[in-house]
Amino acid sequence: MTDYTEKEFHYYMFHKPFGCVSARRDALYPTVMDYFEELNNPDLSPVGRLDRETEGLLLITDDGKWNQRMCNPVYKKKKHYSFLVLGDLTEEKRCQLEQGVKLIGSEKPTAPAEVRIGEHLTLQEVQEEIHPEVWQKVCKNRPEMPVTRGEIIITEGRKNQIRRMMKQVNCCVVILKRHSMDGIELDPNLAPGQWKELPPPEKEF
Repeated sequence: MTDYTEKEFHYYMFHKPFGCVSARRDALYPTVMDYFEELNNPDLSPVGRLDRETEGLLLITDDGKWNQRMCNPVYKKKKHYSFLVLGDLTEEKRCQLEQGVKLIGSEKPTAPAEVRIGEHLTLQEVQEEIHPEVWQKVCKNRPEMPVTRGEIIITEGRKNQIRRMMKQVNCCVVILKRHSMDGIELDPNLAPGQWKELPPPEKEF
């Protein structure tokens, strides 16, 4: 059995595009690991998950111990996202999200979050930004339907957490992108679908 301290691990920054799933294989959709086939490393796995419609920073590694620590909510690793939601995200709703909301199917409220409200716009003003697949779901709303742009930082990683949080305050996510995780910032020069290797992180264990 290889000693953990002796094995050379690998760490990658991936700009996850819209449409692929955070899995090793899937019967319906391309997976994030399809982009790493050339490395021939079966031990690589995504650090946490981004749902199929969410874009942005996804870390990939074969360091299982580091992966678990990055994903464990006990360590409160901050994950920063930008969002565009269908609906009017008011100051009152922002405070609810920051204090924690109960998600459907869970008795435990979400951990405190940081939420910043940006622009208040209308659906017709942001149409060009919305992916065609998502647009098909929302296009029947009236053009003057309010939308809100903003940012959110969470320290948990529940399934579809931000989408479910927004639903609890009567907003619907139409664009979601992760920009950073535990201080690791997505390289703006990485186009969707591209990745690069990172230096080994400083270990806390």
